[in-house]
This record gives sequence, structure tokens and C-alpha cells, in this order.
Amino acid sequence: MVCPLDDIPFSRPECAMTTDRVTSPLAVVLTDVNAKVVQAWRSAFADTPEVRIVQGSILDQHVDAWVSPTNSHGLMSGGVDAVVKRHLGAGIQLRVQRAIRDGFGGSLPIGSAVCVPSGAANPRFLISTPTMTQQAQNVRETLNTALACAAAFQAVHMQNEREPGSIGSIALVGMGAATGKVPPQVCANLMWAGYMLFQDSSFDSYDELRTTVTEQLHDIERRPETERVRIAPPAARRRR
Repeated sequence: MVCPLDDIPFSRPECAMTTDRVTSPLAVVLTDVNAKVVQAWRSAFADTPEVRIVQGSILDQHVDAWVSPTNSHGLMSGGVDAVVKRHLGAGIQLRVQRAIRDGFGGSLPIGSAVCVPSGAANPRFLISTPTMTQQAQNVRETLNTALACAAAFQAVHMQNEREPGSIGSIALVGMGAATGKVPPQVCANLMWAGYMLFQDSSFDSYDELRTTVTEQLHDIERRPETERVRIAPPAARRRR
């Protein structure tokens, strides 16, 4: 079930379960150098004041984890990946690719993520999640932004299960909005969908997360660019 969002609170009975949202203690920062992405976030996240939105580099954000959009092979040679690699050093790519090899056989599917120690005091962790399979792909006609954003938050769940309280704050950029050519408002709305899914639920696996997102957003291209869509988690995954 997909619930289009025109205003809050919800008036449709089938969407009523979302009104019992449990506010996450995770501090979320959305930051990008692109003013159009920032403006789109301010529109899409207008009713989520707990999310901080700033224009600027992710390198300036002092949080527990940065999220870097990557490709399925963890080659950090372009976009935000390259900026992060220059800042943290070449070893960060080795750690990301080792995690991809160990956890996913060398290729990280869209809708999955790895969380690795950064080797720095800030941030402690880097979450890499692919918005594209190869480098410099146009993904504007895909659900990759929503899948990547949801996967990044799922990685936070999983890391905090392994090490409770290890990630209490996170910074994300416009997923797919630069190299991937995703229009700013589409990017913002899809990231909002991923963030709200994180607020509503967690999953046992990335496969389950991907299935939930793709089944409910498969018709997104027929919807207006300005329409936000809230993904309803499976009943067994809803937070109470």
C-alpha cells in the first residue's frame, strides 16, 4: 500500500497507522552544496522539523556517520565519494570494498549499504550505499534514490544492533542528484520516503527492504514530481 501525502494529519483510514510515529533519537542532517537540492529538501521535509537542513559540504558536518552515494563496486573516484576519499584517505575505499566483498560477494546491490569505520575521529563511520551500479550513470528514471536512502538508514539500525548507541547522528547529501541526474524535487521526495520508512520500521534484511520499497513505488513515474509518497511497512515491521 502506498499513501500519497498531501497534508498531515492523514484523513485516509488505511494510512492511520502512520500517525503513531515513534520519533527516532537519531539526529539527521541533510547537507548539499547545490542550493536547488537544499530548497527542495526544505519543501519535502517541511513537516519534519527534527531534520536539520543546511547548504554546504558534508565534510563540515560533525556527526557519527557520513553517508556517501557510491556505485555497486565501491569505486570512490567521482562525486561525493571522491571528496570523502580525499578527506579520509585512500584506505577508506579499501575498507568499503572489503565490506562489499565480504558481505555481498564483491557487488553491492542497489538498496543495500555497508557501514565501515572511517579511521577518523569525525565521522566515526562511513555508510556507503549505491545509487548506481556503474560510475556516472543517469538514474533519474529509477527508484535508486529511495532505495539508497532507505538502505543507509537500515545500515544505522544494523550498526546500532551490533554496537548499541554507536551511531546517534548522521549526515546525508542529495542522493543521485549530481552524477545521477535526479531532479532536485524528485530526489528530495524520494529521500523523504526513505527517511519516513526508517521512522516507521526496521527490517531483518536488505532484500526485505528492497521488496517493500519497489512494490510500493513501482508507479512513481506516473505521479507528479511534487507528490510525496509514504511507504507503508509490512505489518510485522511496524514500530509500536
